[in-house]
Amino acid sequence: MSEQRLYYIVLKKSRSILKCIQFSANEKFNLMFEAPLDITLSASGFELVNFGCDDLQDQGNLSKHLTLCVFTNHTGSLCVCYSPKFDSWEKITYSVFYFHKGHSKTFTAALGSVDSLVTKGLTFLNLDYYVAVYLPGHFFHLLNIQHPDLICHSLFLTGNNEVVDMLPHSPLQSLSGSLVLDWCSGKLYRALLNQSYLLQFLWNTQLDCEKMAVLHCVLSCGRDPRFLEAKIIQWISENISTCHSFDLIQEFIIASSYWSIYPETSNIDKLLPYSSVLTWNTEIPGITLVTEEITLPFMKVHSFKGYWEKLNSNLEYVKCSKPCLLYNNSMVKREWHSLISEEKTGRRRSMVYVRNIFDNAMKVISNLEARNLEPRLTPLFQEEDYHQRLLIGLMVSELREHLLRHLQGIEKKKIEQMVLDYISKLLDLICQILETSWRTHHLHPWVLHFRRASAAEFTVFHIMTRILEATMSLFLPLPPGFHTLHTILGVHCLPLHNLLHYIDSGVLLLTETAVIRLMKDLDNSENNEKLKFSIIVRLPPHIGQKICRLWDHPMSSNIISRNHVKQLLLNYKKQPQSSMIDKSPGSVEFLPLNYFIEILTDIESSNQALYAFEGHDNVDAKFVEEAALKHTTMLLGL
Repeated sequence: MSEQRLYYIVLKKSRSILKCIQFSANEKFNLMFEAPLDITLSASGFELVNFGCDDLQDQGNLSKHLTLCVFTNHTGSLCVCYSPKFDSWEKITYSVFYFHKGHSKTFTAALGSVDSLVTKGLTFLNLDYYVAVYLPGHFFHLLNIQHPDLICHSLFLTGNNEVVDMLPHSPLQSLSGSLVLDWCSGKLYRALLNQSYLLQFLWNTQLDCEKMAVLHCVLSCGRDPRFLEAKIIQWISENISTCHSFDLIQEFIIASSYWSIYPETSNIDKLLPYSSVLTWNTEIPGITLVTEEITLPFMKVHSFKGYWEKLNSNLEYVKCSKPCLLYNNSMVKREWHSLISEEKTGRRRSMVYVRNIFDNAMKVISNLEARNLEPRLTPLFQEEDYHQRLLIGLMVSELREHLLRHLQGIEKKKIEQMVLDYISKLLDLICQILETSWRTHHLHPWVLHFRRASAAEFTVFHIMTRILEATMSLFLPLPPGFHTLHTILGVHCLPLHNLLHYIDSGVLLLTETAVIRLMKDLDNSENNEKLKFSIIVRLPPHIGQKICRLWDHPMSSNIISRNHVKQLLLNYKKQPQSSMIDKSPGSVEFLPLNYFIEILTDIESSNQALYAFEGHDNVDAKFVEEAALKHTTMLLGL
């Protein structure tokens, strides 16, 4: 008969023990979690207290027996950590049963060399959102129990480390509230993650999986979020091109925004994205993983409150196999493109609808500015930026509807504030990245004036391009003014052919503010003329007409004339000419031009109201004739 060991779980409230559950386990075990029918769990304050192994058993031979621990936290998680007796010290196998997720994971860690400390056995520690698996001198694993699906969100470290402050190497027992009992000395420790060590590790590690895991660990367990975000942003700015498996900026924005509102309601983990990464196929060095579905625990309880309500909600979610409810901006993307298309074609939705969208955007920006009273170095939020405000407002509407649909029992006002806080956080993180870049490279607002670019401006332009890539793939909004700043830096940094390629491929967007500044600040040298003309011909007609008036140059007159002629001849039908061309005194003897100008004059005189060129009262056939002659003279070099 195989040797059995006894484990106890106590269900208690305050000082009264309501139920003691005993586990008798050998190589495998089954879990039946049941509250007696005569006990109604209708109030908060109940705890699951894990007493570990039977005190009568030999503590000196822990490695010869299996280890089993049960951990819970306030989010309704229920984890059973299980390690069988070790047949070989070359590798160690342990399993974690995530009952709140409906699956288990079995990890096998290769040890390599073995020393005497290994006989002290495997220790499981409950660290709130994580479970630590600890083998002194050999490895320290931090398993993400809140989001265990992808192995890259858990951290696997080898050798001695300092992930947890002042963790002894003697046998340990995990208690509630991150407390740890040292069996040898009888001392209690508070197990806290070492933020300084994790940040240092983040700077030094070369593995993408470890960068991902530490990033999430710091954001979820950090005790000073603003300080930690600043350190992470500094790291991202200096290592932006060193990560190949995922986008650093994208992952940071999504994860930090998630954790900024997660404490307000634990149900949000099913509704908001936790990570930008959906799959992970890269192996973790030294770790073998097997994932299996498990039978869910059976609970017989009259009513659920507090922890039990959350656990039951998690179990029901797994049982029902509901489709993924995580929010994404696909609906926002379709609606945004629809509104932009309507704007181009002149069709408009209800003014009330559009006004509500912009009101949503104004609420987000006001919410953001109220949280950040310090003046910004970067010239953001200083222009209307119609497209970005439209995107912000649409995201507010869609996210609010998403949360109202799935978050039951939470008042509407609180959900609306959560939405504003979440989107404000997204924008604030982008602003922080830009602020850090400007401060690090000593840029100033006069960067907006056109001159030769410095190395610092090249670096900041590259970071802004990476921010744009990160947000475009998820269709996230950018702070109003971002595209103007990005385009101006692009004009500074890029040769003309590269600049035009960036514009044509959609990396740089020509905002009206950026183009107006370009027309006013650049002189009419030969290179600048080429640049201005190349920019103007790429503008939408309604903006191009306005910009041309700001450029006092024959090329601008030529563009205005072309647009005027195109408008006049749009519906022109050739009529038989019964008279000869009337040559006025001083007219140029160039019959094709004379004939063409007479046609334009006839159209203008007969359709003056219809073909009035908006904003250009002085544009007529005479203006077109003068522009044509000046352009011809210039081409002939006369």
